[in-house]
Amino acid sequence: MGGTALLLTAALAGPAVAAGPAPHERTREAVEAAVEAGAPGATVTARDGHGVWSATAGVGDTRTGEPRSAADRFRVASITKTFVATVLLQLEAEGRVSLDDPVDRWLPGVVRGHGHDGRRITLRRLLNHTSGIHDYLADPGFRSAYFTQDGFFRHRFDTLTPRDLVDLAMRHAPDFAPGTSWRYSNTNYVVAGMVIEKVTGRPYATEIERRIIAPLRLGATSVPGARVTLPRPSSRAYSTFAVPGGPAYDVTELNPSIASSAGEMISDSADLSRFYGALLGGELLPARQLKEMKTTVATEADAPHIRYGLGLMNTRLTCGVRVWGHDGGIHGSVSEAASTADGRHSVAVNFNGDWAGDTRDVLEKEFC
Repeated sequence: MGGTALLLTAALAGPAVAAGPAPHERTREAVEAAVEAGAPGATVTARDGHGVWSATAGVGDTRTGEPRSAADRFRVASITKTFVATVLLQLEAEGRVSLDDPVDRWLPGVVRGHGHDGRRITLRRLLNHTSGIHDYLADPGFRSAYFTQDGFFRHRFDTLTPRDLVDLAMRHAPDFAPGTSWRYSNTNYVVAGMVIEKVTGRPYATEIERRIIAPLRLGATSVPGARVTLPRPSSRAYSTFAVPGGPAYDVTELNPSIASSAGEMISDSADLSRFYGALLGGELLPARQLKEMKTTVATEADAPHIRYGLGLMNTRLTCGVRVWGHDGGIHGSVSEAASTADGRHSVAVNFNGDWAGDTRDVLEKEFC
Protein backbone atom coordinates (compact mmCIF):
# COMPACT_ATOMS: atom_id res chain seq x y z
CA MET A 1 0.00 0.00 0.00
CA GLY A 2 2.94 2.33 -0.62
CA GLY A 3 2.18 5.92 -1.59
CA THR A 4 2.26 6.79 -5.29
CA ALA A 5 5.27 8.92 -6.10
CA LEU A 6 4.47 12.08 -8.01
CA LEU A 7 6.71 13.03 -10.91
CA LEU A 8 7.20 16.77 -10.91
CA THR A 9 8.48 18.23 -14.15
CA ALA A 10 10.42 21.44 -13.90
CA ALA A 11 9.65 24.35 -16.16
CA LEU A 12 11.28 24.38 -19.60
CA ALA A 13 11.32 20.58 -19.77
CA GLY A 14 13.64 20.15 -16.79
CA PRO A 15 14.35 16.66 -15.33
CA ALA A 16 11.65 14.70 -13.49
CA VAL A 17 12.01 14.62 -9.71
CA ALA A 18 10.56 11.85 -7.49
CA ALA A 19 8.78 13.16 -4.40
CA GLY A 20 7.94 11.23 -1.25
CA PRO A 21 4.43 10.63 0.09
CA ALA A 22 2.42 13.54 1.44
CA PRO A 23 2.74 14.25 5.19
CA HIS A 24 0.92 11.62 7.28
CA GLU A 25 0.17 9.51 4.19
CA ARG A 26 2.02 6.53 5.65
CA THR A 27 -0.03 6.96 8.85
CA ARG A 28 -3.20 6.81 6.78
CA GLU A 29 -1.92 3.63 5.17
CA ALA A 30 -1.27 2.13 8.64
CA VAL A 31 -4.88 2.60 9.79
CA GLU A 32 -6.13 1.25 6.47
CA ALA A 33 -3.88 -1.78 6.96
CA ALA A 34 -5.41 -2.33 10.41
CA VAL A 35 -8.85 -2.51 8.82
CA GLU A 36 -7.57 -4.87 6.13
CA ALA A 37 -6.23 -7.05 8.97
CA GLY A 38 -9.71 -7.29 10.50
CA ALA A 39 -10.37 -4.26 12.70
CA PRO A 40 -13.87 -2.90 11.98
CA GLY A 41 -12.69 0.70 11.84
CA ALA A 42 -10.01 3.15 12.90
CA THR A 43 -9.66 6.85 13.64
CA VAL A 44 -6.41 8.80 14.03
CA THR A 45 -5.37 12.40 14.69
CA ALA A 46 -1.87 13.90 14.54
CA ARG A 47 -0.61 17.35 15.55
CA ASP A 48 2.65 18.92 14.46
CA GLY A 49 4.08 22.21 13.32
CA HIS A 50 1.86 22.11 10.22
CA GLY A 51 -1.41 21.83 12.14
CA VAL A 52 -3.93 19.10 12.94
CA TRP A 53 -4.54 16.16 10.62
CA SER A 54 -7.12 13.37 10.98
CA ALA A 55 -8.05 10.26 9.03
CA THR A 56 -10.44 7.34 9.35
CA ALA A 57 -10.83 3.89 7.84
CA GLY A 58 -13.49 1.19 7.98
CA VAL A 59 -16.85 1.28 9.66
CA GLY A 60 -18.21 2.42 12.99
CA ASP A 61 -21.27 0.19 12.76
CA THR A 62 -21.02 -3.21 11.09
CA ARG A 63 -24.80 -3.48 10.87
CA THR A 64 -25.46 -0.24 9.00
CA GLY A 65 -22.07 0.24 7.36
CA GLU A 66 -21.78 3.76 8.77
CA PRO A 67 -18.15 4.82 8.44
CA ARG A 68 -15.97 5.81 11.36
CA SER A 69 -15.71 9.50 12.10
CA ALA A 70 -12.71 11.58 13.14
CA ALA A 71 -14.96 12.93 15.92
CA ASP A 72 -15.80 9.48 17.35
CA ARG A 73 -15.58 9.21 21.13
CA PHE A 74 -14.34 5.93 22.54
CA ARG A 75 -13.22 4.26 25.75
CA VAL A 76 -9.51 5.02 26.19
CA ALA A 77 -8.90 2.38 28.90
CA SER A 78 -5.42 2.60 30.44
CA ILE A 79 -4.66 5.96 28.85
CA THR A 80 -6.64 7.11 31.91
CA LYS A 81 -3.49 6.36 33.94
CA THR A 82 -1.61 9.32 32.48
CA PHE A 83 -4.41 11.66 33.55
CA VAL A 84 -4.40 10.22 37.08
CA ALA A 85 -0.62 10.47 37.38
CA THR A 86 -0.74 14.07 36.15
CA VAL A 87 -3.19 15.04 38.89
CA LEU A 88 -1.09 13.39 41.60
CA LEU A 89 2.02 15.17 40.34
CA GLN A 90 0.15 18.48 40.36
CA LEU A 91 -0.76 17.80 43.99
CA GLU A 92 2.89 17.03 44.67
CA ALA A 93 3.91 20.34 43.07
CA GLU A 94 1.45 22.08 45.40
CA GLY A 95 3.09 20.45 48.42
CA ARG A 96 -0.03 18.48 49.31
CA VAL A 97 1.52 15.03 48.84
CA SER A 98 4.97 13.55 48.38
CA LEU A 99 5.79 10.77 45.97
CA ASP A 100 7.57 9.14 48.90
CA ASP A 101 4.43 9.11 51.06
CA PRO A 102 3.43 5.56 51.98
CA VAL A 103 -0.04 4.59 50.81
CA ASP A 104 -1.05 4.06 54.44
CA ARG A 105 -0.57 7.74 55.18
CA TRP A 106 -3.66 8.44 53.08
CA LEU A 107 -5.48 5.12 53.05
CA PRO A 108 -4.64 3.38 56.35
CA GLY A 109 -5.34 -0.33 56.24
CA VAL A 110 -6.72 -0.37 52.68
CA VAL A 111 -3.72 -2.11 51.10
CA ARG A 112 -3.39 -4.95 53.57
CA GLY A 113 -3.81 -8.71 53.35
CA HIS A 114 -2.01 -11.84 52.14
CA GLY A 115 1.33 -10.07 52.45
CA HIS A 116 0.33 -6.67 51.02
CA ASP A 117 1.36 -3.79 53.27
CA GLY A 118 0.52 -0.19 52.37
CA ARG A 119 3.07 1.03 54.91
CA ARG A 120 5.87 -0.18 52.60
CA ILE A 121 4.43 1.05 49.30
CA THR A 122 4.99 4.66 48.22
CA LEU A 123 2.90 6.70 45.81
CA ARG A 124 5.82 6.61 43.37
CA ARG A 125 5.71 2.81 43.40
CA LEU A 126 2.00 2.92 42.59
CA LEU A 127 2.57 5.17 39.61
CA ASN A 128 5.49 3.28 38.09
CA HIS A 129 4.12 -0.22 38.83
CA THR A 130 6.91 -1.29 41.18
CA SER A 131 4.57 -1.75 44.16
CA GLY A 132 4.08 -5.51 43.77
CA ILE A 133 0.32 -5.08 44.37
CA HIS A 134 -1.58 -7.86 42.63
CA ASP A 135 -3.62 -6.88 39.58
CA TYR A 136 -7.31 -7.44 40.27
CA LEU A 137 -7.83 -8.07 36.53
CA ALA A 138 -5.79 -11.26 36.94
CA ASP A 139 -8.29 -12.73 39.40
CA PRO A 140 -9.84 -15.79 37.68
CA GLY A 141 -13.34 -15.05 38.97
CA PHE A 142 -13.17 -11.45 37.77
CA ARG A 143 -11.95 -12.49 34.33
CA SER A 144 -14.72 -15.07 34.05
CA ALA A 145 -17.37 -12.54 35.06
CA TYR A 146 -16.28 -9.67 32.82
CA PHE A 147 -13.99 -10.97 30.07
CA THR A 148 -15.79 -14.03 28.74
CA GLN A 149 -18.82 -13.88 26.48
CA ASP A 150 -21.27 -15.45 28.93
CA GLY A 151 -19.93 -13.57 31.93
CA PHE A 152 -19.86 -10.21 30.18
CA PHE A 153 -23.47 -10.30 29.05
CA ARG A 154 -24.56 -11.29 32.56
CA HIS A 155 -22.46 -8.73 34.39
CA ARG A 156 -21.71 -5.84 32.06
CA PHE A 157 -24.00 -3.43 33.93
CA ASP A 158 -22.63 -4.26 37.40
CA THR A 159 -21.41 -1.32 39.48
CA LEU A 160 -18.21 -1.95 41.42
CA THR A 161 -16.59 0.50 43.84
CA PRO A 162 -12.85 1.19 43.92
CA ARG A 163 -12.73 -0.54 47.31
CA ASP A 164 -14.37 -3.62 45.75
CA LEU A 165 -11.55 -3.80 43.20
CA VAL A 166 -8.78 -3.29 45.76
CA ASP A 167 -10.29 -5.86 48.12
CA LEU A 168 -10.35 -8.35 45.24
CA ALA A 169 -6.61 -7.82 44.71
CA MET A 170 -5.97 -8.24 48.44
CA ARG A 171 -7.25 -11.82 48.25
CA HIS A 172 -4.01 -12.69 46.45
CA ALA A 173 -0.38 -12.53 47.51
CA PRO A 174 1.75 -9.65 46.21
CA ASP A 175 3.59 -10.28 42.97
CA PHE A 176 6.91 -9.26 44.61
CA ALA A 177 8.26 -7.17 47.47
CA PRO A 178 7.80 -3.41 46.92
CA GLY A 179 10.53 -1.87 44.78
CA THR A 180 12.20 -5.14 43.79
CA SER A 181 10.68 -5.67 40.33
CA TRP A 182 8.13 -4.33 37.83
CA ARG A 183 4.72 -5.61 36.84
CA TYR A 184 1.79 -3.76 35.38
CA SER A 185 -1.11 -3.73 37.85
CA ASN A 186 -4.38 -1.88 37.38
CA THR A 187 -4.88 -1.99 41.14
CA ASN A 188 -2.07 0.56 41.50
CA TYR A 189 -4.13 3.20 39.74
CA VAL A 190 -7.37 2.36 41.51
CA VAL A 191 -5.48 3.06 44.74
CA ALA A 192 -4.01 6.24 43.21
CA GLY A 193 -7.51 7.49 42.41
CA MET A 194 -8.56 6.81 45.99
CA VAL A 195 -5.54 8.79 47.24
CA ILE A 196 -6.54 11.78 45.08
CA GLU A 197 -10.00 11.76 46.65
CA LYS A 198 -8.57 11.49 50.16
CA VAL A 199 -6.13 14.38 49.62
CA THR A 200 -8.56 16.76 47.88
CA GLY A 201 -11.89 15.76 49.37
CA ARG A 202 -13.24 15.42 45.82
CA PRO A 203 -13.54 12.42 43.47
CA TYR A 204 -10.57 11.87 41.19
CA ALA A 205 -12.94 12.51 38.26
CA THR A 206 -13.66 16.02 39.51
CA GLU A 207 -9.96 16.75 39.82
CA ILE A 208 -9.26 15.54 36.26
CA GLU A 209 -12.11 17.68 34.96
CA ARG A 210 -11.02 20.87 36.74
CA ARG A 211 -7.26 20.44 36.36
CA ILE A 212 -6.95 18.96 32.85
CA ILE A 213 -10.16 18.72 30.83
CA ALA A 214 -11.39 22.27 31.44
CA PRO A 215 -8.04 24.13 31.06
CA LEU A 216 -7.20 22.28 27.83
CA ARG A 217 -10.80 22.52 26.57
CA LEU A 218 -11.00 18.80 25.89
CA GLY A 219 -14.64 18.83 24.89
CA ALA A 220 -14.80 15.16 23.91
CA THR A 221 -13.14 13.88 27.10
CA SER A 222 -15.07 12.68 30.14
CA VAL A 223 -14.89 10.47 33.21
CA PRO A 224 -18.11 8.45 33.00
CA GLY A 225 -18.30 6.80 36.42
CA ALA A 226 -21.08 4.23 36.10
CA ARG A 227 -22.62 5.62 32.87
CA VAL A 228 -22.96 2.67 30.48
CA THR A 229 -23.39 4.52 27.18
CA LEU A 230 -20.94 6.43 25.02
CA PRO A 231 -21.66 10.10 24.28
CA ARG A 232 -22.33 10.96 20.66
CA PRO A 233 -20.77 11.01 18.18
CA SER A 234 -19.37 7.54 18.66
CA SER A 235 -19.05 4.21 16.91
CA ARG A 236 -20.09 0.79 18.10
CA ALA A 237 -17.42 -1.31 19.83
CA TYR A 238 -16.85 -5.01 19.07
CA SER A 239 -15.11 -7.89 20.85
CA THR A 240 -14.37 -11.54 20.12
CA PHE A 241 -13.58 -12.15 23.82
CA ALA A 242 -10.10 -13.34 22.84
CA VAL A 243 -11.44 -16.27 20.83
CA PRO A 244 -9.30 -16.51 17.67
CA GLY A 245 -11.55 -16.45 14.62
CA GLY A 246 -14.63 -16.22 16.82
CA PRO A 247 -17.65 -14.02 16.14
CA ALA A 248 -17.53 -10.35 17.04
CA TYR A 249 -20.11 -9.12 19.57
CA ASP A 250 -21.35 -5.59 20.12
CA VAL A 251 -19.99 -4.59 23.55
CA THR A 252 -20.54 -0.84 23.31
CA GLU A 253 -22.64 -0.59 26.45
CA LEU A 254 -20.86 -1.52 29.66
CA ASN A 255 -20.43 -0.13 33.16
CA PRO A 256 -16.87 1.24 33.22
CA SER A 257 -16.69 1.12 37.01
CA ILE A 258 -14.92 -2.22 36.48
CA ALA A 259 -11.96 -0.10 35.32
CA SER A 260 -12.34 2.86 37.71
CA SER A 261 -9.35 5.23 37.80
CA ALA A 262 -7.23 2.59 36.07
CA GLY A 263 -9.13 2.87 32.80
CA GLU A 264 -12.66 4.27 32.67
CA MET A 265 -12.21 7.48 30.68
CA ILE A 266 -13.71 8.42 27.31
CA SER A 267 -12.13 10.72 24.72
CA ASP A 268 -11.47 11.15 21.00
CA SER A 269 -8.25 11.09 18.99
CA ALA A 270 -8.06 14.89 18.70
CA ASP A 271 -8.34 15.43 22.47
CA LEU A 272 -5.78 12.72 23.23
CA SER A 273 -3.22 14.14 20.84
CA ARG A 274 -3.84 17.57 22.38
CA PHE A 275 -3.46 16.19 25.93
CA TYR A 276 -0.14 14.44 25.35
CA GLY A 277 1.24 17.37 23.40
CA ALA A 278 0.29 19.73 26.24
CA LEU A 279 1.66 17.40 28.91
CA LEU A 280 5.04 16.87 27.24
CA GLY A 281 5.15 20.52 26.26
CA GLY A 282 5.07 21.59 29.90
CA GLU A 283 1.54 23.04 30.02
CA LEU A 284 0.30 20.82 32.86
CA LEU A 285 3.28 20.21 35.14
CA PRO A 286 6.24 22.23 36.41
CA ALA A 287 9.61 21.11 35.07
CA ARG A 288 10.52 19.16 38.23
CA GLN A 289 7.34 17.11 38.23
CA LEU A 290 7.54 16.46 34.48
CA LYS A 291 11.09 15.20 35.04
CA GLU A 292 9.77 12.86 37.76
CA MET A 293 7.09 11.63 35.38
CA LYS A 294 9.74 10.88 32.75
CA THR A 295 12.03 9.02 35.17
CA THR A 296 11.59 5.46 33.97
CA VAL A 297 12.17 1.90 35.08
CA ALA A 298 12.72 -1.17 32.92
CA THR A 299 9.64 -3.21 32.11
CA GLU A 300 9.52 -6.91 31.37
CA ALA A 301 12.63 -8.43 29.79
CA ASP A 302 10.70 -9.23 26.60
CA ALA A 303 9.89 -5.54 25.99
CA PRO A 304 13.32 -3.85 25.94
CA HIS A 305 11.99 -1.07 23.72
CA ILE A 306 9.66 0.22 26.47
CA ARG A 307 10.44 1.87 29.80
CA TYR A 308 7.77 3.02 32.24
CA GLY A 309 7.69 6.35 34.07
CA LEU A 310 4.88 7.69 36.23
CA GLY A 311 1.82 6.87 34.14
CA LEU A 312 3.88 7.42 31.01
CA MET A 313 5.53 4.95 28.65
CA ASN A 314 8.79 5.73 26.88
CA THR A 315 8.86 3.74 23.64
CA ARG A 316 11.83 3.35 21.30
CA LEU A 317 10.61 2.95 17.74
CA THR A 318 12.48 0.91 15.14
CA CYS A 319 13.96 4.06 13.58
CA GLY A 320 15.49 5.05 16.93
CA VAL A 321 13.00 7.81 17.72
CA ARG A 322 11.71 7.78 21.32
CA VAL A 323 8.14 8.86 22.05
CA TRP A 324 6.17 9.30 25.27
CA GLY A 325 2.58 8.18 25.79
CA HIS A 326 0.38 5.27 26.78
CA ASP A 327 -1.78 2.58 25.26
CA GLY A 328 -5.09 1.17 26.42
CA GLY A 329 -7.46 -1.70 25.77
CA ILE A 330 -10.95 -2.44 27.03
CA HIS A 331 -13.85 -4.40 25.57
CA GLY A 332 -14.13 -3.43 21.90
CA SER A 333 -11.65 -0.55 22.04
CA VAL A 334 -7.88 -0.44 21.50
CA SER A 335 -6.07 2.90 21.61
CA GLU A 336 -2.61 4.43 21.76
CA ALA A 337 -1.37 8.01 22.01
CA ALA A 338 2.16 9.37 21.97
CA SER A 339 4.17 12.55 21.65
CA THR A 340 7.74 13.61 21.05
CA ALA A 341 9.58 14.73 24.19
CA ASP A 342 8.94 18.41 23.46
CA GLY A 343 5.20 17.97 22.85
CA ARG A 344 5.42 19.43 19.35
CA HIS A 345 4.40 16.30 17.48
CA SER A 346 1.73 13.94 18.80
CA VAL A 347 -0.65 11.29 17.52
CA ALA A 348 -3.57 9.24 18.86
CA VAL A 349 -5.30 6.25 17.28
CA ASN A 350 -8.26 4.01 18.10
CA PHE A 351 -9.63 0.74 16.71
CA ASN A 352 -13.24 -0.16 17.54
CA GLY A 353 -12.46 -3.86 17.70
CA ASP A 354 -10.12 -5.66 20.09
CA TRP A 355 -8.75 -8.53 18.01
CA ALA A 356 -6.90 -7.06 15.00
CA GLY A 357 -4.72 -4.14 14.01
CA ASP A 358 -1.44 -2.77 15.37
CA THR A 359 -1.47 0.64 17.07
CA ARG A 360 2.32 0.57 17.33
CA ASP A 361 2.58 0.44 13.55
CA VAL A 362 0.62 3.71 13.42
CA LEU A 363 3.22 5.31 15.69
CA GLU A 364 6.02 3.88 13.55
CA LYS A 365 4.55 5.36 10.39
CA GLU A 366 3.82 8.76 11.98
CA PHE A 367 7.15 9.34 13.71
CA CYS A 368 9.56 7.40 11.50
